[in-house]
Amino acid sequence: MNAEREARNSELKERTFGFGLRIVRLVQSLPKVGSADILGRQLLRSGTSVGANYRAGTRARSRADFIAKLGIAEEECDETIYWMDMLIELKLISAHRTRELRSEAEQLLAIIVSSIKTARRNEG
Repeated sequence: MNAEREARNSELKERTFGFGLRIVRLVQSLPKVGSADILGRQLLRSGTSVGANYRAGTRARSRADFIAKLGIAEEECDETIYWMDMLIELKLISAHRTRELRSEAEQLLAIIVSSIKTARRNEG
C-alpha cells in the first residue's frame, strides 16, 4: 500500500510540476499590455503554487499539516482557473489555446479535493 501511495504521489508531483511549467509558458506568451501583465502575474503565482504546495503536503509532519497544505493547493488551483477565465473573457488569450491546460487544472483540482476528503475520513 505504501508503494502504491508513493507512486501516486510521484505521479502527482510530476503532473503539478508540468502544470506549473505550462502556466509559465502561457504567461510568457501573453500580449505585452498592462492588464495582461498584471493578470499574468496573478496566474503565474497561483499556477506555480499548486505544485509547490502539493509537494509540501507530501512532506507534511502530520495528517492535519497534510490537509492544510493540500487545502492551499486546492485554493491555488481554483484561483488559477479563475485567472485563466479572466484572461479569456478579456480576450487576452483564446479559450481554444487554454482548453487542455484548463482541463488539467480541473483534473488536478478534483484529485486534490478527493485527497483532502480521504485524509479527513482517515483522520482520527
